Amino acid sequence: MLTKIYAENPSERELRRVVEALERDGVVIYPTDSVYAFGCSVQSPKAVERLRRMRGKSADDMTLVFSGIAQVAEYCRVDNAAFRILKRNLPGPFTFVLPASSRIPDKALGRRRTIGVRIPSNAVARAVVEALGCPMVTASVKDDDEVVEYTTDPELIDERYAREVALVIDGGIGDNVPTTVVDLTGDEPEILREGKGELQ
Repeated sequence: MLTKIYAENPSERELRRVVEALERDGVVIYPTDSVYAFGCSVQSPKAVERLRRMRGKSADDMTLVFSGIAQVAEYCRVDNAAFRILKRNLPGPFTFVLPASSRIPDKALGRRRTIGVRIPSNAVARAVVEALGCPMVTASVKDDDEVVEYTTDPELIDERYAREVALVIDGGIGDNVPTTVVDLTGDEPEILREGKGELQ
């Protein structure tokens, strides 16, 4: 099912519909500032497992989407140097790797002790997480080897995944450039993947 949500003035009613789907262990597809992405509540082990199966991923590849840096600090260990980097670059098309805190459920974490962190500059993504009240586990809607054309068009995404997800949020045509991935767990920031974001 396709539901239209505008970034400028997200509809409370449509956001509520998305949150209800997430609270019922659903997986949704939503727009970000890079590619469209799958998302589910970090509090729903059933949905996290379903998302893993859909994407054929292990827990090690999962990223969390947050509404803001304050929420990141609840779920990750953020020292002063990392905080300054997050503050300069977020919201934006980055995935930052940080040490996870014990607040992240084991199901979302697997055996690892770090987590990918996203705060997209797309207002719809942040509004969904804020309305949900907890982070979303997320994975890009793309083939690992290539970004195919349907992954930027919400109507085509809906045609492709309608039977697998609770709903698709239409936030307009998306991008097909992935995020820049930066590891903040060492002494110096390390860029693991060049993408849309330029580190400040």
